[in-house]
Amino acid sequence: MSDSELKKIAENAKAIINGYSFTIREDGFISILNLQHPECAIVFNKDFEIIETNMDEIEQNIVKELAKKNIEFLEEENA
Repeated sequence: MSDSELKKIAENAKAIINGYSFTIREDGFISILNLQHPECAIVFNKDFEIIETNMDEIEQNIVKELAKKNIEFLEEENA
């Protein structure tokens, strides 16, 4: 992924927390990208169930907890 692509993702994110870019997709899913390692990404549904990922289990758990703790900042009305 190029630097310009990463910059665009970061600029369009709802939040950047601990180096992870959090984006709410049109379908309501939460898409999270590790900006330091952009090959690592995960998508959760609204119930924080994993839809798809290529992260290892430890990183999945870390990102899931970050999302749960910060969901109020990701919701549309607070953006």
